[in-house]
Amino acid sequence: MFTSEKGAVEEWLSEFKTLPETSLSNYATNLKDKSSLVSSLYKVIQEPQSELLEPVCHQLFEFYRSGEEQLLRFTLQFLPELIWCYLAVSASRNVHSSGCIEALLLGVYNLEIVDKQGHSKVLSFTIPSLSKPSVYHEPSSIGSMALTESALSQHGLSKVVYSGPHPQREMLTAQNRFEVLTFLLLCYNAALTYMPSVSLQSLCQICSRICVCGYPRQHVRKYKGISSRIPVSSGFMVQMLTGIYFAFYNGEWDLAQKTLDDIIYRAQLELYPEPLLVANAIKASLPHGAMKSNKEGARCIQVEITPTSSRISRNAVTSMSIRGHRWKRHEQPDNSNDTTELGILVIPEISVTNVAGERTGNGEKGRTLGEIDAQHIQGVQETATDPRTESKGLPEIRRQKSVRKMMEDGINSPGRVQF
Repeated sequence: MFTSEKGAVEEWLSEFKTLPETSLSNYATNLKDKSSLVSSLYKVIQEPQSELLEPVCHQLFEFYRSGEEQLLRFTLQFLPELIWCYLAVSASRNVHSSGCIEALLLGVYNLEIVDKQGHSKVLSFTIPSLSKPSVYHEPSSIGSMALTESALSQHGLSKVVYSGPHPQREMLTAQNRFEVLTFLLLCYNAALTYMPSVSLQSLCQICSRICVCGYPRQHVRKYKGISSRIPVSSGFMVQMLTGIYFAFYNGEWDLAQKTLDDIIYRAQLELYPEPLLVANAIKASLPHGAMKSNKEGARCIQVEITPTSSRISRNAVTSMSIRGHRWKRHEQPDNSNDTTELGILVIPEISVTNVAGERTGNGEKGRTLGEIDAQHIQGVQETATDPRTESKGLPEIRRQKSVRKMMEDGINSPGRVQF
């Protein structure tokens, strides 16, 4: 660490101690633009034996509990690097050198699990219903499932997932380590849109290191330093994937692609179904080419929004769609000669009443039905000749409605079936 970088960190430590409370907001606004200071703080955190590590961790905790939103986010941007340093030191069994980092992580965790009144938080998440459209799907494209989900949603059977209340922790142990770290990554992912590019790069790098350290892929990645395997939990890997998915579409495509492959590699070795499911879903949804995103622009996950124009689903048939559908009538009485030459069965327009406006009696209905049936059978037999002797270009007979069904419903035809 250079002398100038060390001097910048010491100045930052002393400046906040003498800062009046009224100037806290302006100080927090100007702090995020000091990129050289952020780079120096990363170097301090990466050196466990640095004499500045303990005061830096203490001041970052003071930022987090100050109540100023921008100071809180300033501390959160170092969270991936702090987690990696703690796990690396724990894997090397040199626990005494990570005491200040562990204290900072525990302090952030204990502040996040309670509200302003000191009561335990219970986080809830309502699983979206497939019957309601979103930027990810349309109910009409799902088919018959949409009708089932719609029926369930009308009865208020939406599923809500709860997280918490979480217990207070005084120290990190092998039993509660990843419970705390998973919750901290959840808090980091909740503020992803405010994280700078250097924090997203740090997230991708530490996720890749955690997944491959101690495995043969570590030599492929050429990661030096720690060579011990770092245990991970399934939930922790899912939270890693949440941040990696965001990094894909916010300027870190290549780095996120490499990290995603490493997470899939580790999940396959551990046989974790949840990370494998999420990682393969992310990989399948990625576009073929790399996304070119402006690092200084608006940060969001880009999705393709389907048009909201109304359409009739061909898969899901409901009573409403049947009532709203109207059969098109083919009014082509003058083109009978043309269609006869092509060999197409033409069914003329059907009229409910006779020319005189009177309904056909039962006897006349039966007699007309017999004549139409005989003519229909005769015409089909004449047309359905041996295909080897007929021309190959002869169109297929198209029957648009069943004549028998029409006549049984009391409909009388004013014309004859022509072939």
